Amino acid sequence: MKDQKFLTMAIESSCDETSVAVLADGRTVLSNVISSQIAIHTAFGGVVPEIASRHHLENMNRVVEQSLTEAGVTLDDIDLLGVTYGPGLVGALLMGVATAKAMAFAKDIPLVGVNHMHGHISANFIQYPDLKPPFMSLIVSGGHTNIVEMTDYGQCNVLGGTRDDAVGEAYDKVARVIGLGYPGGPKIDIAAKEGNSQAIHFKRVFLEKGSLDFSFSGLKTAVLNYLNTEKQAGREISVPDVAASFQAAVIEVIVKKAIEAALDKRQDKLVLAGGVAANSKLRCDLQAECDKHGIRLYVPDPVLCTDNAAMIACAAYYKYQTLGADDLYLDAYPSLAI
Repeated sequence: MKDQKFLTMAIESSCDETSVAVLADGRTVLSNVISSQIAIHTAFGGVVPEIASRHHLENMNRVVEQSLTEAGVTLDDIDLLGVTYGPGLVGALLMGVATAKAMAFAKDIPLVGVNHMHGHISANFIQYPDLKPPFMSLIVSGGHTNIVEMTDYGQCNVLGGTRDDAVGEAYDKVARVIGLGYPGGPKIDIAAKEGNSQAIHFKRVFLEKGSLDFSFSGLKTAVLNYLNTEKQAGREISVPDVAASFQAAVIEVIVKKAIEAALDKRQDKLVLAGGVAANSKLRCDLQAECDKHGIRLYVPDPVLCTDNAAMIACAAYYKYQTLGADDLYLDAYPSLAI
């Protein structure tokens, strides 16, 4: 039985996690069920879009029911439905959007489409009840690397982004070539702890002066060239050293640009978001630099860093407060901009 709290239910299916959550008053998590497909896609060395879509279809009803059960509510108690409508894999997105639209129509519940990137930022609203805009945000994930100034709930100014590979994509590709497999981010993070980050010097790519953009394709190529050179010379390759050296080159650039953006915009709050936000070295180095400059760092728990519906429900709640509901013509937009 529902009490007087405003209940938001949300669906996240932008990639390979089928997730459904229920939040009270935008920030209190009543349930956050995540059905991961990592074990399925590991065999292929990465996410296969068609397979991901098929498993979303198979898992969706079960995850919806489990989320409602864990929250102790029924669909009749829900005040708002939120769903990720981009960016992401189009087939995967459509599974979530179609489910949300069907429930919204059947039960006459307001529907809100949520930008996946806004969701990642909103994970910090769940983690930190006192957090409010404005603040600077660093989004680091498998598909995105962005520095964003959030001026109000759902209102963002993009200050920088990747010109080629996203940081998570670079991690996956490097992990593959050094034999660590998929998913690359966690595996490189673990391997790097056993390696020497100064063993190999990989160039730090800062681009032109004053730019807050990123480029990781050259670094990925540098790792590949190093491996080929060492193999041709018959020298033994230390995987932990390669992992540590690669990671050091990535994180140094990310941290410096994020701090530069916060100082330039005179923001004393920096919010970390996205799957790569779970990286232990990134958290450590960014915290150290924030401490030096008097910036408070906000970092969500690892479960809120990965793709999850709780962050989508939070973002949906605040979007609804300012913009109202979307109509049932809502569609999936795989290349949706921040």
